[in-house]
Amino acid sequence: MGRVPELWAGTDAGKAADHCTVIDRDGTKALSRRVPNNEPELLELVGEVLARAEDGPVTWAIDVNVGGGALLMTLLASHGQRLLYIPGRTVHHASRRYQGDGKIDAKDAYVIADQAWTLRDVQPLQEWDEIAVDLKILTARRYDLAADRTRAINWKRAQLLKHFPALERGFDYAASKAALVLLTGHQSPPGLRRIGSRRLGLVEEPQHPWLPGHGRCGRRCGAGPAHRRGRGENCCGCGQNPGQGRCWRWA
Repeated sequence: MGRVPELWAGTDAGKAADHCTVIDRDGTKALSRRVPNNEPELLELVGEVLARAEDGPVTWAIDVNVGGGALLMTLLASHGQRLLYIPGRTVHHASRRYQGDGKIDAKDAYVIADQAWTLRDVQPLQEWDEIAVDLKILTARRYDLAADRTRAINWKRAQLLKHFPALERGFDYAASKAALVLLTGHQSPPGLRRIGSRRLGLVEEPQHPWLPGHGRCGRRCGAGPAHRRGRGENCCGCGQNPGQGRCWRWA
């Protein structure tokens, strides 16, 4: 009675297509095929690999656990298949020990399958529940928004540093909304000098307060130091007008 075949299927996942390589106990290729990342073609691939296994165990391995590999992961989970996650960094370092130059999908798929056969400390991927997926999506979105805000603030500070360094270091733009409100109207020393301390709301009962009219108290938000810094700078550097225009749009 012959032994039951055991197969390891490594998949190099991509956005448009996946490349799957199947090896046996001896490391011999039993299958190597590029498959479009569509459900019918992936189901056909799963059926073909299971048919080659002849009811023997099949260990699947993939190099990504999100994005392009999500559809294949879902299909394998619905078929009760054992799936391992081999990180791309592991595949990159391990591929140096295999023949062949360059990074090609077929080689990476073979490396993934061989690593799944070789490594004994890789834990199978567990199917995610809906709550965990929702939390992951919301957390990623919150991280993106925070990164966008930090990037925008750093860009504004870099622009201010070119033509008004005193104002750049005078505010904490990440914590002060009033500082951003001030930038929507005045981003340069001449602009702060023209508006004057009265309209900035630094004196009692101004006739036409600009900053208090935008919902911010000039004295409490630090407009006084900004006005004094504006009076202290009189030179106009190259690119000041385009720079302050960009600060206005981003603020």
